Amino acid sequence: MAPLIALIAGTALARLAGLAGIAALDGWIPALRVGLAVMFTLTAVAHFAGPRRAGLIAMVPPRLPRPDLLVTVTGVLELVGAIGLLLPATARVAAAGLGLLMLAMFPANISAARRQLTLAGRPVTPLAQRTALQILFVAAATVISFGA
Repeated sequence: MAPLIALIAGTALARLAGLAGIAALDGWIPALRVGLAVMFTLTAVAHFAGPRRAGLIAMVPPRLPRPDLLVTVTGVLELVGAIGLLLPATARVAAAGLGLLMLAMFPANISAARRQLTLAGRPVTPLAQRTALQILFVAAATVISFGA
């Protein structure tokens, strides 16, 4: 739920800043870029330390090699993508890359839900709810990639 809150709050605050006169944030797509960047920064941090890292490693489907390395690499990609979203010249490509990354990582969410894993001591998001969130997150990236 924290990523959704980060996306909504980041987007809303950026939009308010645009309405208050910050020209770079004047519009829904620039605000959405900020919201998605906030969301990915939040999620990326979990890839590197703390109790969430162990949960993320456990989420990687067992058939994939080096889950620790995969979690680290996806965290780096999320951070690079978040930075890319904030730069107008790279925002569309970054959003497209992050959308593809989310699709590539979704099997880990399916696997975690089916195996009834926990993340930082709490059950992972149920599959139906996670699927709805994933659709929303990919849609946000798509709007940035193809929006005006």
